[in-house]
Amino acid sequence: MSLHPVPAPEIPETTARVARAAFPKGCLAMRVRDELGVLFRYADFAAAFPTRGGPGLAPGMLAAVSVRQFAERLTDRQAADAVRGRIDWKYLLGLELEDEGFHFSVLSGFRERLVTRGQEQVVLDRLLARLSERRADACRGSGCGRPCH
Repeated sequence: MSLHPVPAPEIPETTARVARAAFPKGCLAMRVRDELGVLFRYADFAAAFPTRGGPGLAPGMLAAVSVRQFAERLTDRQAADAVRGRIDWKYLLGLELEDEGFHFSVLSGFRERLVTRGQEQVVLDRLLARLSERRADACRGSGCGRPCH
């Protein structure tokens, strides 16, 4: 598997429309995407992936799946099923409704690659940085005057 830079996916119009119809008040996965945007980019994981070889799944997507998997306490198989069958996850990941997802074993391979390359902290660091940025943006917009960091 190799890493080839691709732009972060926009949410397909059909996916957005169906997700908003299914969750008119939104849900956690949709709020994460709407408020934080794309959490992980290919550059966050460049050190863990070669540039040669056949293309692999976007590590940013696998990292986002791993975070949701942890939050929902899902097995790899359940997380892969969620990617394949849940509208809110497709919205979060910017996938077409017809996207078939991936085999569950990809998740353990992704984690193993991060650990082997010493990149396991990247997911947490990037998530915390994005949350901190969001908090600072919200604080600046509110004019609360309190320190944001």
